[in-house]
Amino acid sequence: MLESGGVRLHVRQAPCVDPDAPLAVFVHGLGGSATNWTDLMGQLSASVNCLALDLPGFGRTPPPEGYDFSLARHTETVAAFLGGLDRPVHLFGNSMGGAIALALAAEHPELVRSVTLISPAMPDLRLDPRRVADPRLPLAFLPVVGEKVRASLAAMTPREQSEQVLRLCFARPWLVPEHRVREGVLETIERNGLPYYRSALAGSTIGLIKAWLRPRSGSLWRVVPKVQAPTLVVWGAQDRLVSVRKAPRTAGLLRRGRLLVLPYTGHCAQIERPVTVARAALGMWEAVDRGQW
Repeated sequence: MLESGGVRLHVRQAPCVDPDAPLAVFVHGLGGSATNWTDLMGQLSASVNCLALDLPGFGRTPPPEGYDFSLARHTETVAAFLGGLDRPVHLFGNSMGGAIALALAAEHPELVRSVTLISPAMPDLRLDPRRVADPRLPLAFLPVVGEKVRASLAAMTPREQSEQVLRLCFARPWLVPEHRVREGVLETIERNGLPYYRSALAGSTIGLIKAWLRPRSGSLWRVVPKVQAPTLVVWGAQDRLVSVRKAPRTAGLLRRGRLLVLPYTGHCAQIERPVTVARAALGMWEAVDRGQW
C-alpha cells in the first residue's frame, strides 16, 4: 500500500533506473486492477517511473467506509493521490480509467503532463449482446429464471471465468500466452475471495452509467474539450465494449489530441499490443518536447 495525498492505494511499481525520471500513473478499467498494466509498464520503465493503481474496491485496495463508487468519487480519489506526488505525471487510463483520466485532466491540469487514453469509456448505450461476457447475464436479473441463471454462473470455474473475459476484451484471445492465462485464473480466484469486489463492481457500473446519462452540461463529451494536456487516444478496431466509432469524436474534441486506431485489437490495447502502445506514448512525449504536438 502507498499513501499519497491522504489516500491509501495498493500500487504496483516498475521503477526507472533514474529515480528523477518522470512519473507515469496508470488507472485500470471496470473490473480490472493494476495488473492490467504489467506489460506496458515493462516497456516504459526504461524512461519513466511507473505506478499502477488499484482503485478502491478493486485489486488489493479495500474501499473506505461509505465509498460510493461513482465516477466523480473515483476521480477525486486519483486526483488526491496525484496531488500528493512531487511532480505532474504522464497519466494513462483504460476504459473507466480513461473516463477518470479525462475528468481529472480537465479539472486538475496542474497534475498531468500528458494523457494516454486507451478505449476510454465514453457514453455508449448500445444494446448489444456482444458487450457482455456471457449471454446468460441479462437473464440473471429476471424473476423466476434469474435464480437458476445466477446459480449456473456461480458454478463456473475460475478458468472459465477468466477465458470469458479474454473473449470479451481481446480481439484474438487465442494469442494470449498460456502463462498470462494462468495468471488471469489466479487473479480471478483471488478476486472471487474478496468481500468487497462484487459491491465495488456493481457500484462502479451504476456510477459509470449515471455519468453516461448526465444531461448536456454534465456530459463526458463536454469534459473532453477542457483537457489542456497533450493527449493520445488509442482504440482497438475490434473493441466490443466501447465502439471504435466513438474514437474520431473523442480525439477531435481534444485541444491537443491525436488518434491511433489499432487493427486486430480489442478493448485493452495495453495488454494485447503493449509494444505498439509504448512506442506511441514515447513518440508523443518526444513530439511534445520538440514542440510538435
